[in-house]
Amino acid sequence: MTTATAPGRVDLPGFDPLRTRREEIPMVSQVGKIRAILLAVVLAVVASFAGLTNQASADTTTQLNASQIVADMGAGWNLGNQMEANSNGYPSETAWGQPVITQALIDKVKSAGFKTIRIPVSYLRHIGPGPDYTINAAWLNRIQEVVNYAYNRGLYVLINMHGDGYKTIYGSWLICDSSNQTAIRAKYQKVWQQIATRFQNYDQRLILESMNENFDGQFGRPTQPCYSNINSYNQIFVDTVRRTGGNNGSRWLLVPGWNTNIEYTAGNYGFVLPTDQYRSPSIPSNEQRIMISVHHYDPWDFAGEESGTITQWGRAATNPSKTSTWGQEDYLDAQLKKMYDKFVVRGYPVVVGEYGAIDKSSFDSSNSRYRADYMRAVASTAKKYGAAPVYWDNGETGRYGFGLFNRRSHAVTQQGIIDAIMSGVGGGGRSTDSSTIWSFERK
Repeated sequence: MTTATAPGRVDLPGFDPLRTRREEIPMVSQVGKIRAILLAVVLAVVASFAGLTNQASADTTTQLNASQIVADMGAGWNLGNQMEANSNGYPSETAWGQPVITQALIDKVKSAGFKTIRIPVSYLRHIGPGPDYTINAAWLNRIQEVVNYAYNRGLYVLINMHGDGYKTIYGSWLICDSSNQTAIRAKYQKVWQQIATRFQNYDQRLILESMNENFDGQFGRPTQPCYSNINSYNQIFVDTVRRTGGNNGSRWLLVPGWNTNIEYTAGNYGFVLPTDQYRSPSIPSNEQRIMISVHHYDPWDFAGEESGTITQWGRAATNPSKTSTWGQEDYLDAQLKKMYDKFVVRGYPVVVGEYGAIDKSSFDSSNSRYRADYMRAVASTAKKYGAAPVYWDNGETGRYGFGLFNRRSHAVTQQGIIDAIMSGVGGGGRSTDSSTIWSFERK
């Protein structure tokens, strides 16, 4: 996760928006590296007894077209800062301070009304040397086990290649402006071949996403040849997944444009849709099986800037000095309409794979209300324009956090925001058990 560039945003020298969502973590000691490796070994042993083969056989479910799958995905939630976290370049779900992921957590998320879970995943130094670029077996097993927590409960699951494309992450390699593109493409193809093969018999509730917020690291207009390389990665991804067979021939695949930025994906900046020449002949000729990924954190001074200055949003805001001068409901509508006009009308659904706003209630007691307004607006506008919204939760529930759940106790910490999301997609809130913490009443 990074921030999108949009009109009205100013990037100050030295400002690094990656820090807000903790997707840049300083290198740690050798002890941290050893701990990460030991955890992976332990999890591999556990996974061997966890029924990793619990999956659907090929062609056991009816395929859904674009409008059907978006409707069926409902409201989505990100398991952020876990499977993409790393210690010294070795991915580990606990490296950034979160607990081990459990079935109980996923069950809580489902009971709250979410129907889709996006699991950001990094591979980094868990990828072996070329030419085979073998993924560490314990890590791939653990990815599958976490996927099964959600998949076996009937949820949609999205998995991607998340931190491998960030220059700020130790061990990253999917770098679009690197001079060694031949080696990068070979590695990318081999890694996705292994992932796709592992999940080839899962049904259409598993969606694969080619990468996360890939760009040159500069928050400005797209550059070449970097954008062309991103397009090439997407094409390699689609071709590789399709050719592994099983249900991958007809699986919905998710691809982003430049930095998952709406303007730079829908506008005339260089995004090229991948072709789908190896898709299954069972797909009706007038239907697509490719989705487009975008993220929305605008206006950034409300949604992501770690400051108490801008705490209100939307037409209900009462204090102009605490409200951004841009990025309100009309802007949100216009942005998602661009995606509708460019892609949805042609049969390519859109996934707003991340959106959210950090907690600033310690500066403004009314902030939770405006965050709820924001989430409801994104969810309802996404539904209006044929997109599936997936909320970004980084597991942090205090100041500047995106968290909706306490990942240790599994308590709901932001019921008002969950209710707003469910209202936006037309689902209504569900979580009413005794572990719920009613955040609005606690202010």
